[in-house]
Amino acid sequence: MGKLTAKQIDNLTAPGTYEDGEGLRLLIKPNGKKYWVLRFQLSGRRREMGLGTYPAISLKAARQNTSDKRRLLQAGIDPLQARDNERLAQQTAELQRKSKSVTFQDVSTDYIEAHRSGWKNVKHAQQWTNTLATYAAPIIGSLATSQITTEHILEILRPIWSSKAETATRVRNRIELVLDAAKARGLRDGENPARWRGHLDKLLPHSSKAKRTRNHPALAYSELSGFIQALNKVEGQSASALMMTILTACRTSEVLYADWSEIDLKAKLWSIPASRMKSEKIHTVPLSEALITLLEVLPRIGGSSLLFPGARKGRPISNMSMLMALRRMDQKSLDDGGKGWRGSDGRVITAHGFRSTFRDWAAECTNYAREVCEMSLAHVVANGAEAAYWRGDLLEKRRALMSDWADFVGQTAKT
Repeated sequence: MGKLTAKQIDNLTAPGTYEDGEGLRLLIKPNGKKYWVLRFQLSGRRREMGLGTYPAISLKAARQNTSDKRRLLQAGIDPLQARDNERLAQQTAELQRKSKSVTFQDVSTDYIEAHRSGWKNVKHAQQWTNTLATYAAPIIGSLATSQITTEHILEILRPIWSSKAETATRVRNRIELVLDAAKARGLRDGENPARWRGHLDKLLPHSSKAKRTRNHPALAYSELSGFIQALNKVEGQSASALMMTILTACRTSEVLYADWSEIDLKAKLWSIPASRMKSEKIHTVPLSEALITLLEVLPRIGGSSLLFPGARKGRPISNMSMLMALRRMDQKSLDDGGKGWRGSDGRVITAHGFRSTFRDWAAECTNYAREVCEMSLAHVVANGAEAAYWRGDLLEKRRALMSDWADFVGQTAKT
């Protein structure tokens, strides 16, 4: 070893291979760049290993590196494999360092931003943010995703698994997706502790068997009379929006964002675009005579095409406004200090609950087919092969049903 000198190397320009000894060679490529290469034999196979470029790696350093590799060979260790193992250890150490600095809160924020444009409405992103902030963040928000265990997930879910089953299911699913994203980014490995099938399903009862709260307490249709009489005494957009919600059996968000461009009074139809529907499909609502009368007296606000425009430009009145309308209604002994209208079960009703009132009435007081009633609520009425053959929307049958419902609502006001 030691055939080359630093001065010789500096003066060498011709492409080729120049031996230094003990397998160390200087390789000069046609572009003039110089590389150190170590040639060695292991288990009967001749192999080569790059040691870096010259002059970044000096002649002295290249020789020292060659000696180190020769010692490995004498011990029966493949220097190429040893180098790969060292690089892997460095990458693992860097991953561990990085994973400890990136928290669940960081990953969840990035996930929401990455998927925001693909979600059907802006409220979805807000729901993600709110549920994770309320339930997950206090327990795992500041933890690195690699530190999150099954026990952390159970600590989040157990307090709400029975009392708020639907919310708990959504929280679990969202945590699972965030942790999957963390794994895809190399921030964690191993099994996802929020996975349901084959994991949490062995530790928690199925959500269908968990005790569910009725998120939208409903008024029995037999109790509708006093409520409608009280509602007719309330003035303003909120009361009108609430009445439209009752007459159409639509969701409150669908009513609040209703636009005059969607209303065809001549055809007696309201076409709600797919972008505002939970099912992501256009929903056509037949307008009863009672609803047309309500729409005809609604004030048209200049500069807004919304039926119920709010204070902020381009925005409707808030969902809270319907709740406040409910709280302003006089219910005598049941109002409990103005906290809301209560059903006979003692629970404060919500605007959304009138969908259940309508469905119970349709099932118990009419002979309309289940499909007609469910389609009036914009529910899916068929799946699989059955759905492939289902083409109509039963509009005329639904028109008759909604007319009968409006008549029933109107009669209760006169009772």
